[in-house]
Amino acid sequence: MEHIHGSFDAIAVGCSYAIAVLASYTALDLAGKVSLSKGTGRWLWLLFGAVAMGTGIWSMHFVGMLAFTLPVPVAYDFMIVLISVVTAIAASFIALYVVGRNELTLRQLLVGGMLLAAGIASMHYIGMAAMLIEITYDPLLFTLSIATAIGASIAALWLSFYFRKGGGKGGALKKLASGLVMGAAIAGMHYTGMGAAQFRPEAKPPLSVSMTLDHRLLPYFISAGVLCTLGLFLLAVFISRRFALKDTEMLENEKWYKSLYEHNQDGIISVDLRRQVTGFNRAASNMTGVDAARFYHQPVSAILSLIVEQERERTQKRFMKAFGGERQSFETAIAHRGGHRVDLSVVIVPVMVDGQVVGNHIIAKDITEEKRAKEQIRHLAFHDELTGLPNRRMFNQAISETIEDRRDKPGQFAVMVLDIDRFKMINDSLGHTYGDLFLKEVSGRIRQSAEGFDVTVARLGGDEFTLLCHGRYDGDETSVLAERIIRTIQLPYRLKDNDFYVTASIGIAVFPEHGRDAVDLLKNADTAMYEVKKQGKNGFRFFSPELDAQLLEKIELEGDLRKAVERGELVLYYQPQFRAGDQQLVGVEALTRWKHPTRGLLSPGVFIPIAEETGMIYELGTWVMLEACRQMREWQAAGGPLIPVSVNLSTQQFHQPNLAGYIRRILGESGLEAQYLELEITESMMMDADVSTGTLHDLNEIGVRISLDDFGTGYSSLNYLKLFPIHKLKIDRSFIRDITFNDDDKAIVSTIISMAQHLNMEVIAEGIETKEQLDILLDKNCKEIQGYYFSKPLPADEVRASFFMQHRHAN
Repeated sequence: MEHIHGSFDAIAVGCSYAIAVLASYTALDLAGKVSLSKGTGRWLWLLFGAVAMGTGIWSMHFVGMLAFTLPVPVAYDFMIVLISVVTAIAASFIALYVVGRNELTLRQLLVGGMLLAAGIASMHYIGMAAMLIEITYDPLLFTLSIATAIGASIAALWLSFYFRKGGGKGGALKKLASGLVMGAAIAGMHYTGMGAAQFRPEAKPPLSVSMTLDHRLLPYFISAGVLCTLGLFLLAVFISRRFALKDTEMLENEKWYKSLYEHNQDGIISVDLRRQVTGFNRAASNMTGVDAARFYHQPVSAILSLIVEQERERTQKRFMKAFGGERQSFETAIAHRGGHRVDLSVVIVPVMVDGQVVGNHIIAKDITEEKRAKEQIRHLAFHDELTGLPNRRMFNQAISETIEDRRDKPGQFAVMVLDIDRFKMINDSLGHTYGDLFLKEVSGRIRQSAEGFDVTVARLGGDEFTLLCHGRYDGDETSVLAERIIRTIQLPYRLKDNDFYVTASIGIAVFPEHGRDAVDLLKNADTAMYEVKKQGKNGFRFFSPELDAQLLEKIELEGDLRKAVERGELVLYYQPQFRAGDQQLVGVEALTRWKHPTRGLLSPGVFIPIAEETGMIYELGTWVMLEACRQMREWQAAGGPLIPVSVNLSTQQFHQPNLAGYIRRILGESGLEAQYLELEITESMMMDADVSTGTLHDLNEIGVRISLDDFGTGYSSLNYLKLFPIHKLKIDRSFIRDITFNDDDKAIVSTIISMAQHLNMEVIAEGIETKEQLDILLDKNCKEIQGYYFSKPLPADEVRASFFMQHRHAN
């Protein structure tokens, strides 16, 4: 029978291939969405993707049909056309289901490819069967088209599976390249099948006359399919981008959360409702010293085992409250695997999902250093930085608590105030560095002495220490403690390669007899301590009411002394110094007296200690030196003998900057020549040889004479006599007083005189009151003498009348 032959429109063929590529690209893109979806969303993506891919393949088929033109008009059975559309969609559903799996084995690939090929081939030949014209097929080309469908389907599935995600660099280009390959395979199957078809001019009847589709309406029908495919594709792209954006945001949030979790400097441990550990960040591992892997999926009790024993029960209770949905915040501590304690500030935050507690985040911050710093600050707030003893604040708190505790109970307790005698001498001469070392040693000795007693030792400042005796001590027990401290303080101190000796003065007040509050107790103990100093230092004394009157007197004297200089109440007395052989006047020593308006004439022993304590000694010492120099210059101008005036130099004056300049200024103001000023210094001023050497050499250069006062009473060093430009040694009255019957004093005096002579130094003895004392000194070859045996200290006018007038008459 005669066959009819048709022709192809090249443009329409190209369009069919483009539609095949579009359908393939859509299939690849939707395959990725299916693979990432779960549950109901997965099935919706499968259905949506199957419709988009199926209509695309179907549209490609019928565009290809449209590209083929027969010499006779051909109608289509509409029902069979619809069946072909459904077949294409079903085949696409199978394909997407296969490539949407997480894994694709060879068996799955082959079975899925065969099913997809069967679907595509069925769609093609069902679509051909919709043509109301007789068609026969060339067996060879028919078989070839089926093979092409199988090959194209397997290739399509393989490409769709491996390029379904299309993410990363070049993902879209890979999809497009795969779409071109898949489109060519699908178009190849179609046109091979078309080539197998042989058309005869006889028409065949439709399944239903009312369901035929005129060939003139076919382009519109196909256009609708193409538009549907394109629309679905664009909708898929839009939805895909929205989901991609959402996925990106979710992924970004997940990364932020993961970064916050992993790189947080605080330890974070996540626990679910089964109380199993589900998360353990690096900081938590560092805090505990334990590898995180050890705790994953372990009960939270494994973490509780790290808590130090004394905190474990309290911490466990907090954990239990947190599992009830209550936020917890507390401090605890763990034992690090390294062996040290780690203090933690812990916050347990319930994890809420849809209003339900699903677990907890345990957030722990290492506060070990912070707590250590707080403890250090608290320690410094209540302890002396230098000695580590409780300070004034802590002592006041302790004494207040003790008073409150004893207020309604019988029994006494004592408060001691201790002051180091001669500390100022060490601090001024050796410097503050050695002064601090000395105070540390003293504090250690006091603590050692107080061992065995219920006592709080504190340092209130400077060289002042206090002791709070908590026990119910009677007077004897308190005295034992005071004596022990005094004996310990007296032992030598090794400073700057020399031994130094100091003593302690202690005042004691007892509660409630000497005061019922801290202020009165400390004040009265302080008063008793100053009374010890006044009586010669190196001892202790209990407070007595009589001391209040003495303290009041001292306070009044201090106020009066501040006005004494400006009121002209201070006067100088002068004690003559003689040559032993012919009792010729060789000098005078200036001594201060205070003409008090109500108390009369006061000796230096009354007011000089007050001046030293209050810092007025510099002002007073300057007035004395200027007045002594002025008076001597006046005597010399009136024809008096050219002899020096001796002035005692205070420690403050000696250690002032540029002492030589200070003396030069006084000499300039008074008009006295430097050779007629003799400065009396003590051994204590020269303890720091580095400072003293320069000062004394500067004084020597301007011509001032230096006399070492009270020689032998301090802790003398013969090195002083070798290093320093000292012109005269002054033997203290304490050696002269008993020289007539004490052989030791006699030997000491003899040694000092002999030593001075061998060193080409002058020597003078003070305090001579009897003829016997004088005879011994003459026998020992002492050249100069001073004392009441010859003359007591006299006012300036009496000195002039008694000695200088005789000098003028003699001349």
